[in-house]
Amino acid sequence: MSPPSEADLARVGAQLGKALRARDWQLATAESSTGGLIGHAITMTAGASDYYAGGVIGYSNLAKEAVLGVPRELIEANGAVSEEVAAALAEGAAHRFDADLGVSVTGIAGPDGGSARKPIGTHYVGVARRDAPPRVEHHVFGHDRNGNRAAAAMAALQLALDEVSAAG
Repeated sequence: MSPPSEADLARVGAQLGKALRARDWQLATAESSTGGLIGHAITMTAGASDYYAGGVIGYSNLAKEAVLGVPRELIEANGAVSEEVAAALAEGAAHRFDADLGVSVTGIAGPDGGSARKPIGTHYVGVARRDAPPRVEHHVFGHDRNGNRAAAAMAALQLALDEVSAAG
């Protein structure tokens, strides 16, 4: 299966925006390996400022700690690419932007940086909302660097859309 295209990302970003607008919710993003692709997909739709509070590209561990409030001990114990850090990133984004929903991604896009335990393509996408514990999905994508980044952004957008749609 090929990675999602920019048009695919824009389509799901627009669907997410429509769902957020219907609930009068604000979304914030915390992106590492995707480098802003989630925010880009959301802001391809005119009027996204109605529901997109903003985002942080927390590529370094320092940014994850200082800007998004991820405890250094959490990163040291689990690694920056982990379920725990993805959850903390989503919570940090929602908190820092006072948003109803935070979505995050952390991963290993490649072509280097993988290991036997966390191969290239490993990504964790997280979502956190004010009235529920965070949820995290684990994915291993098999594309090149940009394909892995696009697939991770799509997974995060879809997780956020599912969370908004499921909220009662």
